[in-house]
Amino acid sequence: MATEHNYQATQNNTNMTPGDPMEKDFSNQNVRQFSAADDVTLSGNPYHLGDHMDSDTALKRIRTAGSISISPELFEKIYLSPQNQVKGDLRKTFANPTPLALVGFLISLSPLSCDLMGLRGAGGNGAAGTATYFFFGGLLMILGGVGEWVIGNTFPFVVFTSFGAFWLGFAGTLQPFYGAYAAYSLNPEAPAEGLATVGFNSSFGFFTLSMGILCFIYLILAMRTNVVFVIIFLTLVVAFGCLTGAYWNLSLGNASLAGTLIITAGAFCFITCACGWYIFFAIMLAALDFPFQIPVGDLSTMIKGASQKAKERESAV
Repeated sequence: MATEHNYQATQNNTNMTPGDPMEKDFSNQNVRQFSAADDVTLSGNPYHLGDHMDSDTALKRIRTAGSISISPELFEKIYLSPQNQVKGDLRKTFANPTPLALVGFLISLSPLSCDLMGLRGAGGNGAAGTATYFFFGGLLMILGGVGEWVIGNTFPFVVFTSFGAFWLGFAGTLQPFYGAYAAYSLNPEAPAEGLATVGFNSSFGFFTLSMGILCFIYLILAMRTNVVFVIIFLTLVVAFGCLTGAYWNLSLGNASLAGTLIITAGAFCFITCACGWYIFFAIMLAALDFPFQIPVGDLSTMIKGASQKAKERESAV
């Protein structure tokens, strides 16, 4: 991306003193640049990593002593989201909110996927996790989304807050207080199939369909981030599609096919969770400066940003 700032990636060093550059600080401009072929051990002086370097190699360059300034393009690869140019120093003031939102998502979806698959006799459409959906899925994802908004990350902000609202809506539907099921059970002629009546299943299917459309849009946008995010949204699209088919088949009385679709949805959600745990681990390894990192499959170079293309056109003139 075209910007004049260099972003700093520094380490969690217990011996840091006041005034030392913080994580993702971009205050130092006079830095030394080296190529991916260099094998440099940092010893307290700032070095610059350009966009030519892949994220895995760049993360291996980071050591506990000293700091490294990185280009915005490399920042995208390491922090898993296209970087926006924003004013102020908020990114070096606040922590990375992405792991918090991921925790809320994973602690909610992981048991739900097992419920949908019926593992160890689980079931009930995930009703046992209603409080989890409120306080992990809803609360933590919205807090994480607001944190992304504060530091100017539009895509994660929209994704996390929309899924936070999904978990709150799903939990509210399971709560008898809101009367979601009761409103349809007032019709004595409606045959009960599965967990709710025909009217409820037909109506709730449109909610899961809408979430599938939203995840499909996220899937396209995720192609500017990394492979893991692409798999997450791809599996969610399939999962929501299966859930939609399950609810609509329940409304038609096809309980057997609906049960198969619910199990399939649970299996795809399980894959989603596996990828989510993986990327959560990758972020925390980078945040705590572990001596090893795991790849996430950077895709930022496959679909170049509009500003990057404009910069290339200007350079070609």
